[in-house]
Amino acid sequence: MYKVDEIRKDFPILSKTIYGKPLVYLDNAATTQKCKQVLDKIQSFYREENANIHRGVHHLSNRSTSLFEEARQTVKNFLNARFAEEIIFTKGTTDSINILAFSFGETYLNPGDEILLAQTEHHSNIVPWQMLCNRKQAHLRVIPADKNGELDIEAYKKCLNPKVKLVTIAHVTNALGIINPIEEMIADAHRVGAKVLIDGAQAVQHLPANVCRLDCDFYVFSAHKVYAPTGIGVLYGKKEYLETLSPCQGGGDMIKTVSFAHTEYADLPFKFEAGTVNYVGAIALAEALNYMEEKDRSKILSYETELLHYAEDKLLKINGLQVFGQVKNKASVISFLLKNIHPYDTGVLLDKMGIAVRTGTHCAEPTMKHFGIQGTVRMSIAMYNTKEEIDILCEGLAKVQKMLG
Repeated sequence: MYKVDEIRKDFPILSKTIYGKPLVYLDNAATTQKCKQVLDKIQSFYREENANIHRGVHHLSNRSTSLFEEARQTVKNFLNARFAEEIIFTKGTTDSINILAFSFGETYLNPGDEILLAQTEHHSNIVPWQMLCNRKQAHLRVIPADKNGELDIEAYKKCLNPKVKLVTIAHVTNALGIINPIEEMIADAHRVGAKVLIDGAQAVQHLPANVCRLDCDFYVFSAHKVYAPTGIGVLYGKKEYLETLSPCQGGGDMIKTVSFAHTEYADLPFKFEAGTVNYVGAIALAEALNYMEEKDRSKILSYETELLHYAEDKLLKINGLQVFGQVKNKASVISFLLKNIHPYDTGVLLDKMGIAVRTGTHCAEPTMKHFGIQGTVRMSIAMYNTKEEIDILCEGLAKVQKMLG
C-alpha cells in the first residue's frame, strides 16, 4: 500500500506555511522538493567526507572518489544502461543538450543535413539545435502536433529521410505533460540511420526510463526534477557513439597527456567531465534515486496516475476552466486557463492561499502559439502530493473566479 502521509514526513518543506496557509506545492515540473535523506547526505558528506575527486592519494579523496563513482553506477542501474562509462555528469538537462549539440554536430552534421524536433519542445531542446544548424548550415525540421498537442506520427514518418542525422524529442512534454510515443519514434528514426536524443527531464521522476529497452542513443535529465539538488544532471549515451564524439570543454581531469603541441583526451566518461564536477550533487542524486527505489517506483507511478486523473476530473468540473493537452497518455502535468482571467493573476492569487503553481509559457512558446494563447497555469504533481491538496487548489480557483471572473 502506498503511504503518502509517511512519504510527506520525509520532506521538511511540506510542513511550511505560506501567508499563514499550509503549503500546497504543485510546481514539481519546475523543481521537486528534497527529502531529508538527501539533505542529510549533503550535510554529512561536507561534515565528514569532503575532498576533491580523482586527484588525491589521501583517504578523504579516495573516499569521495569512491562515492562519486558509486553514484555513477546508481544512475547506470536506474536507467538500465549497459556500462557505467555511458553515464556523464553534467550541470543539468540544458547543459547535457548543449554538450551534445556541439559534440554531435562537429562529428556528424554537414551542410544540408537535417535535425528533427517536436513542435512541443522546451526551449532548451530547440535553441541549441538552432545554433548548431546556423553554424553548420544544416536545417531544423519540426514535427507538427495535432489540436490536442499530441505529435502527428504520420507527418513525422514523412519527415524521416537519409538527411536526418538526429531526432530530438521529449519523453514527456513539460508544458502539457503528454507522453510522446518515443519507442515507436526511435525505431522509425533508426530505420533511416538517424540517432535519437530523448529529453527525460519531465519523465524520469514519473515513468520507467529503460534506455536499453527504448534503444535511444542519448537520454538526458536533471537531478533537481527528481528530488535531488540543482546543478547536477545526466547525459547518457551509447558507448559506441560517445567514443566518436570530441569533448566541447577542456580542462583538468579530461585528459591523458598534455603538451603545447597536442592533447590526448581521457577515456569515457571522463573526457566529457572537464574540471571539478559537482560530485556532491552526484552523490545526492544517487541518494534520491535510491529513495525512489526504496519507495517502489511502480507504486509511485500507480499513485501519481490515479492522482493525475483525480485532478483532471476535478478541474474539468469547474465552469469556465479549459485544460490544454487533454489526452489519454499523460504524466504529472495539467495546463489550464480560467476564462477571461490572465494566468499571472491566477498564480498570484493562488500564492496568497499557499498554493504554488507556475504561470506563463513554461519555456515552450511554440506550444503556446500552437494553441493560440499567451500562457497557462500549470499544476504538476509529485510522489508526495495528495487528493486533499487537489481539493484545496480547486477551492482556490473558485475563489479566484469569484474575485476576478
